Amino acid sequence: MQMASKPSPGGSSRDAPGTAAPDPQPEAASPSREAAGQPGAATTGLIHHLELWVPDLDRAVASWGWLLDELGYEAFGDWPGGRSWRAGQTYIVLEQSPDRTASRHDRCRPGLNHLAFHVADTEQLDNLVATAPGNGWRLMFTDRHPHAGGDDHYAAYLENVDGFEAELVAPGRGPRGG
Repeated sequence: MQMASKPSPGGSSRDAPGTAAPDPQPEAASPSREAAGQPGAATTGLIHHLELWVPDLDRAVASWGWLLDELGYEAFGDWPGGRSWRAGQTYIVLEQSPDRTASRHDRCRPGLNHLAFHVADTEQLDNLVATAPGNGWRLMFTDRHPHAGGDDHYAAYLENVDGFEAELVAPGRGPRGG
């Protein structure tokens, strides 16, 4: 896949509101792109992209890159100060912006609390939880895992060293033990 070299797909962090750089041009349609779930027409309301400002790009790429790769995202962009991954029509950007005002994300402050991702099944979720610590993530709510979100919610809540939380949600097994 061709990688964008610059600027950030969402535009430079220094762009004034409404002046973000245009989206990179997608590659010509091909059977592999169609099979990857990237049809030509956008769906109203579908998230276009998420941009996470991170304090250390290399550290963020190690944790988020691993997770996004495991979830089926494909590397999409790579430029000084940023990287991105795409799944379908949605992409996620990690950027180490010089305009950041804090050195760590605080999910308990107003703003983004966490990102939640579907996983195929409970086996995939359990495998991700088992390998997450070696890839920069720690399991949260260990005393209630995998039902920290409720008896009918089979999920893992992971936090990386920079304070970002990712929730992984599998189709449930029903009530605990069931």
